[in-house]
Amino acid sequence: MGKYALHKLAIVLIAFAGVGFGARAQAEPMQLVALGDSLTQGYGLNPAQGLVPQLQAWLDAHDADVTIVNAGVSGDTTAGGLSRLDWSLSNDTDAVMVALGGNDVLRGLPPAQSRANLTKILDQITARELPVLLAGIPVPENYGPEYRAEFLAIYPELAAQYDAVLVPNLLAPVMARPQDQAQLVQDDGIHPSADGVALIVEDLGPKVLQLLSRVDQP
Repeated sequence: MGKYALHKLAIVLIAFAGVGFGARAQAEPMQLVALGDSLTQGYGLNPAQGLVPQLQAWLDAHDADVTIVNAGVSGDTTAGGLSRLDWSLSNDTDAVMVALGGNDVLRGLPPAQSRANLTKILDQITARELPVLLAGIPVPENYGPEYRAEFLAIYPELAAQYDAVLVPNLLAPVMARPQDQAQLVQDDGIHPSADGVALIVEDLGPKVLQLLSRVDQP
């Protein structure tokens, strides 16, 4: 084989290699960052039973090409989530799920403070032009009607302001079955069991698919 033929073969091989590399690059899954607290982190559950792994399995079963990054920290408030947001996101992040506020309520923090923190979180996410899902939390009645109303209003109002996919109450599927609380809630009376998480995921999954449909594809 002459030099010209070898040179031509090399060009063809390089071209095929480039096509293969491009196909692999395009096949990379989307990356969803789940920014949250103990519920996101999987408190009290085996690694495979937490919210993120169960949601990942649900999305896999529904042919969603996505990898979830677990950015849940047990005990985190909205302020904690804000403080670590910058390093929780990367250039590979395609979408973000924000599920914070439960610990703000447990500590009785002012709703205005929580709203301000969530606003700053959403500001930073939307500045990166990333689609976002905002998940709300319940507020017990013993906090009083004014506190409850002010806190619960945060999530729908911010979702409307930032065009976020809204989950008004992440725990709603568990709360809707009071007769099954012993099975659906852990002994601490706060965190869902593996069965409770499964119910949450069935409700959350379609909302996440809606979120992923907003990701700009290359």
